[in-house]
This record gives sequence, C-alpha cells and structure tokens, in this order.
Amino acid sequence: MGQNCSKKSGRATGAPGATLALVLAVGLVALTGCGGNGDGDDGGETGRGSRSSASGDGSQPPPPTGPDRVGPSPVAVPSVRSWHAVRGPGWKRTKDTRVVTDTASLKDEAKLLADELGVKTAAGPAHTWDIELKKGKKHTKGRESYELVSRDGRITITGGGDAGVFYGTRTLLQTHRAQGRFAEGTVRDTPDRSQRGFSLDIARKNFSADWIKARIREMGELKLNQLQLHLSDDQAFRVQSETHPEIVSDPHLTKRQVREIVELAASRHITVIPEIDSPGHLGAVIKAHPDLQLKGAGGQTPRGAVDIANPKAAKIVDDLLGEFADLFPGKYAHAGGDEYQALMAENPEQTYPGLAKKAREKFGKDARIQDLATDWLNDRAATLRKHGKMPQVWNDGMHRGGVVKPSKPRQVAYWTGREMGQRDPAEYLREGWQVVNLNDEYLYYVLGQPNNFTYPTGKRIYEDWTPAVVRGTRPVPDKWAGPEHILGGRFAVWGDLSHAQTTEQVARGIRLPLAATAQKLWDPRKPKRTWDTFVELVDRVEPSGR
Repeated sequence: MGQNCSKKSGRATGAPGATLALVLAVGLVALTGCGGNGDGDDGGETGRGSRSSASGDGSQPPPPTGPDRVGPSPVAVPSVRSWHAVRGPGWKRTKDTRVVTDTASLKDEAKLLADELGVKTAAGPAHTWDIELKKGKKHTKGRESYELVSRDGRITITGGGDAGVFYGTRTLLQTHRAQGRFAEGTVRDTPDRSQRGFSLDIARKNFSADWIKARIREMGELKLNQLQLHLSDDQAFRVQSETHPEIVSDPHLTKRQVREIVELAASRHITVIPEIDSPGHLGAVIKAHPDLQLKGAGGQTPRGAVDIANPKAAKIVDDLLGEFADLFPGKYAHAGGDEYQALMAENPEQTYPGLAKKAREKFGKDARIQDLATDWLNDRAATLRKHGKMPQVWNDGMHRGGVVKPSKPRQVAYWTGREMGQRDPAEYLREGWQVVNLNDEYLYYVLGQPNNFTYPTGKRIYEDWTPAVVRGTRPVPDKWAGPEHILGGRFAVWGDLSHAQTTEQVARGIRLPLAATAQKLWDPRKPKRTWDTFVELVDRVEPSGR
C-alpha cells in the first residue's frame, strides 16, 4: 500500500500547539517523501518552492528546495547497469546550468553536451544546477566506464577515460529528453564488451558522406565504438586513391570526406575500421588490371578472385593498405580473406593447377592451395602490423590444418557457418583466437534478402541473441563466452542487391536492430524491459527530428 498523505491545506490559528503541529506535519512530509506522486513523473515536483536565479550578490545560485523524494530511474539506450536512488530534489536544466570541466581533454565533450542542452561551458568551480565532467579511477573500471552522481541539484560525471565521460553525458542527455530532469542518485555503468559496432558495405551500394555521418551520430547515442567500412568489392572501390587511382569508382568518398567522417567519429569515441577485402572481392581492381584475374584449368574466371601466385596482386593491395593507414588512424584494420573462389571449388587443386603448383614450390609437396591463401593473408596482416594496426580477418580466411599456419596477432571476425567446410567458433576459441561476433543469423542486413537471408529484426536480437551466440542460434560453451574471448560484435549492412532499398529505407530498417545490438553488447543479460517497452524507450530518448 502507498503512504496516506493528506492533501489538505490550512492556516495556523491561534489555538494552542497549532504552530508546533504544522511544523511537525511539514517535517513528516519531507521525511516520508510525500508531496509528490512518487512514480517518477514530473508531477512529483509539485509544491517545490521557487528559487531565484542567483543570490543577488554575484555568488552561486542557492541550493534546490522542495520535498525530499525518490525520483524516477534514469532511462537510456543501452540501459544503465547500476542505479542507486536516494531521496532528494534531483537535477534539472535551468538558465543557470553550465557544463563545467577543468580537464583539457574533456573540452570537446563539454562543448558538445552544452550545445545539445542549449547552455554554456565554464572552467568551474561547479555550482548548483551545473554539470561537472572529470576523470578518475575511483568507482570506474576501464576507460569506457563512468560514474554519474546527481546530488543537491548538481550532476558530476566521472569517467575512467574520455570515452567513459562521453557515455555518461549520453545517459544524462537521454534521461533529460525523456524526463526533463535527472533524479537524485548514482549511476555506475560500464560496457560488457570492448568492441561494439556497425559494419557498412559502401562498395556494392554507395552511401553518401552525410548518410554515414548521420549513422555516426546515431552510434554515439547508442554508445557504439566501431564503424567498419567495407571499401572494396567486385562492384566498386569507393575511396579516393593516389597510389592506384585507376581502380576508384564513381561515386566515391574523397579523402577530405573520409577525414571528416573519421573526425566526427572520433568526437563520439568511435574508431573507423577500413576493410580492403582480399584475395576475393577484388573485382574493381581486376577491372583495371585484368591480368590479375584468376583462371582455372577449364578457363574459369571466378568473379573477384585475383591470382595469388602473381606478386603484382599482392603489391597493389599492400600499396592500398599502406596508403590508407594514416587516413584511418585507428587501432584496427580489416584484411578480409573470405570467400576466395579457388577454395570453394569441389577440387581446388584440380580446378586451379597453377595455384597448386605454386603452393608446392613454395611450401613443399604436402602444401595445398589453402596454404597459399593462408600465406597471402599472413602477408597482408604483416603489412597492417607494420603500420601499427591490429589485423582482423573473416573466419573463412582461417583454415583448418594445413602446412602454413595463420600468423599472430590478429582477431577473427566470425560471420558464417554457411560456407562449405566452415569451422565451429569453438575451434577458433580453443586455439586461442579472440573473436568478434558478426553472426549472419542475427546481425546481417543483406539488401534484397538473397541466398536465404532475411532482414533481421531488433526484437529477435533483443530477446534471443547475445555475444556468445556466434554461429546459428546456439551459444558457445560458457568457458569461451566471456569478454576476454569474444571481444564484442557488429551489426552489418551488405549491398548484395544494392537497389532493393534506398539509403533512407536502410536507415529506417536498421534503427531498431542497431539499438538492440547496442543493448546486448553493453549488457548481455536478459533485459528487464519487454521488447515493446524497449521500443517506446528508444522513441523517448532519441533526439527530436530523427
């Protein structure tokens, strides 16, 4: 049962004890939290005393007044992992509100939040109604964790690093959009997985720089931290190049546009990961260099497959990897390695005898074409490492057995169990490889829905998928399911049938699946909200006009 709080009002009379009774009654209201509806709505602030904007003598604004009460829990996507509420007036934006920091590296975070709230920045000290941003190790676990304290009409966001502070500002901003305030209490929040991202195929379908920037802003709201761009494929190569301008398609991103994308992403603590896929998916390169086309014994010319016995093919790809290393200055780069058509033949050695011969010459009589392909990917990984990158490769570029072994370090982006002879994710995990989850059963938005793909739904991701579900619908064994083994995941858009949807339709189609992916990467536990209430929450916390 709720508390029985009288709504009666009256004036103290001259009756004995009346004044004392009134004082006791007011005190009881404050202690019990009565005076509001207590359900987290703004109606709970009814009866709060008004305050002047300043004391009149140039000092800071006076502290908030009104009844103590427990306010509503913060709301954000992804949901906060820990919230401790206390009684108190909470925080709201006023004309006195400022975003305060004296930490140089947080100036950008402060300005962004101030612009979003329509307030000013300041160097401090923080006053009532202000938001203070700072860094510290207490109560934070890693650079992406944060603590948000709402106390006495002031917000303090402390991050383990700049990224953690930024994520704390997203929680504050989204709660403010939904509730117009932030209740009294403490949020402690940290992501479960270190890699949380979105992968976009810009080769088979052109996406404008403005469209990509809009997704970056959306990703920032969702606390996602990686954007993988699939730059090259059979249909096109979509980024300006000085080393090999002959392979670049129109339309494409200029390097100036890429720098703007990378800069905007960095402001949201998002790393942009370039993918130049090889030795398959190089049709745009082959179009400009037909001598690199792989040919079979029967005259086969598999689409997009270069002749990996030809050193010219390796040089072109390495030229591109080196050229783009500074353009994409983040830690990771993706070397591809998937769907090399020579290995998808029923009998690769018989179908492509030239490759088989080269493998034996290079690695001995027991070597096969897969060894030549493994060596190719090892060389591309070495090029990336030379430029300070951690290589990532598709799981079907990592073959079982063989004379040549995959080089380390690298990370395995696991996307499929559909291809012939594909390995269970547990095999990679047992061998000590770290995995990034791009499970095509849940996380692949393939335009036109070819090859038995269907557009993924946010509901299915939200209710059924976790980072441990790497292939199909079954999770890996618990001993391999932790964040030290499965680093995270990405939701992916692929342009197989590029005209099946417009870019606007893609943006609408991925909105809820991307939000659901962000939720499960931040916190894989079974959500407390139903899917319908999660959708309502996404609508409430999004910026207006999206």
